[in-house]
Amino acid sequence: MSRPLGLPVVRTSGFAFDTAHDYAEILGGRIAGYSYSRIDNPTAAAFAVAVAALEAPGAEVGAEDVGAEPFASGMAAISATLLAHLTAGQEVIGPASCYGGTWSLFTRWLPRWGIHPVLIDITDVAAVRAALTPRTRVIYAETIANPTLSVPDLPALADVAHRAQSRLVVDSTFATPVICRPLEHGADLVLHSATKFLGGHADATGGIVVGRREHLEPVREARIDLGGCLAPDEAFLLHRGLATVALRVRRQSATAAVLAAELAGHPAVARVRYPGLASHPQHGLAARLFRDGLFGSLITMDVHGGREAGMAFCDALRTVRIASSLGSVHSKVSHAASTTHRQLDDTALAAAGIAPGQVRLSVGVEDPEELLADLRQALDAP
Repeated sequence: MSRPLGLPVVRTSGFAFDTAHDYAEILGGRIAGYSYSRIDNPTAAAFAVAVAALEAPGAEVGAEDVGAEPFASGMAAISATLLAHLTAGQEVIGPASCYGGTWSLFTRWLPRWGIHPVLIDITDVAAVRAALTPRTRVIYAETIANPTLSVPDLPALADVAHRAQSRLVVDSTFATPVICRPLEHGADLVLHSATKFLGGHADATGGIVVGRREHLEPVREARIDLGGCLAPDEAFLLHRGLATVALRVRRQSATAAVLAAELAGHPAVARVRYPGLASHPQHGLAARLFRDGLFGSLITMDVHGGREAGMAFCDALRTVRIASSLGSVHSKVSHAASTTHRQLDDTALAAAGIAPGQVRLSVGVEDPEELLADLRQALDAP
């Protein structure tokens, strides 16, 4: 008996049935099967099962223990998760420093639906505890914050959330399950923009949410009803990336550690933020939470001279590309205030700890010496 080495792509929107009874039973969830790809698709389901196995390797993945729901993008996953666990009149505590798209969801969209966001320093557990009210239902965190790279105390946040009968939802895009598995630290749901490290090749867009069935079921319902389903071709590409995610993340993290140490001593750089540096405010916490001495491949640095200097540094790079997104095999750079966090005004940027000259570097798999030479020549440029 033989089977394909590559994941088959089931490129169909619908499925045919032998009888009307079979159609009704499958659509009603009373027997296993596929009816319509907005609801479930075999290729997307295979990707979801694989990610769940990475996030919860000891669990009974795909059965009654841990599962995953695939989405068309990371923002689709975040939006559906929050809408699934929040209703009008309730509150979500989240980080003032978070991805710009998430910040926009918190500040622009959730209030329209009567959901109140409380955005604070999520690394301050006492402040999180003080922000709790009887209306709090979700505490939201990023394992490694975008773009400040702060690291929250996940076990402590889980304890605070559960004592308040709330859920801890963690965006672990920057960490990946190679570096940290939030479910092992008490998180109820962990999500990723699979577009980034999980896919890893900048050729597919997707999102994923992983958790126990009891917490995942409303997310599944939101995915189906709101329509943010993952297409089979995208699922195939993302699934392909999983085969090398550990190799890529380890290589990228090792290179980032070298670059961060070098950049921290350059006179054109006011500050370097990287969890692997002893100067990082949560370095000790990261060392306890993260696996195998890995601290990720994102580096944030504040370039002397403000916004114009930060953008000029990006323009002077040759090997590192000015590009959207992150986490692929290519090294990429972006000026935070004008791109990923363009939704924030100057006051919100300052509150989030984003300096005018702040640049986010996503380290790829290129030769470390080549990357270092490129960074140095760009910083030394007149």
